[in-house]
Amino acid sequence: MDAINEYNNSLDAASKKIANQLRTLIDANLKTAESKVWHGAPVWFISENAVVGYSKKKAGVSLLFWNGSNFGEDGLKNVGSFYAAEKIYTSADELVEKEIKRWLKLSKELIWNSAAHMRKARAAKK
Repeated sequence: MDAINEYNNSLDAASKKIANQLRTLIDANLKTAESKVWHGAPVWFISENAVVGYSKKKAGVSLLFWNGSNFGEDGLKNVGSFYAAEKIYTSADELVEKEIKRWLKLSKELIWNSAAHMRKARAAKK
């Protein structure tokens, strides 16, 4: 069993259903992306840049796009101090496949070069 399946299987039943559906959609729409559990949650990378991931939060399962604030989508809420935006799901019935596919397409087209940003930040600390 891979690490993402282990993560999903560790969730409560409702969150596991959401996570499994998200993984299926992400894998089908980001076929060339590398996926792994990163900082404790599943994340998909394109050219070393994190583009999408999900994690269990108190409010539900968060689908996070690292450059989501630049998508111009009303369904995503900006989070953090960079360009991330998320959608919180409390039930698998709330997932709108067409909407998620559109966001995944945008995540491939509008990649925030987080890898370069992190290298610069580490160099500045030295």
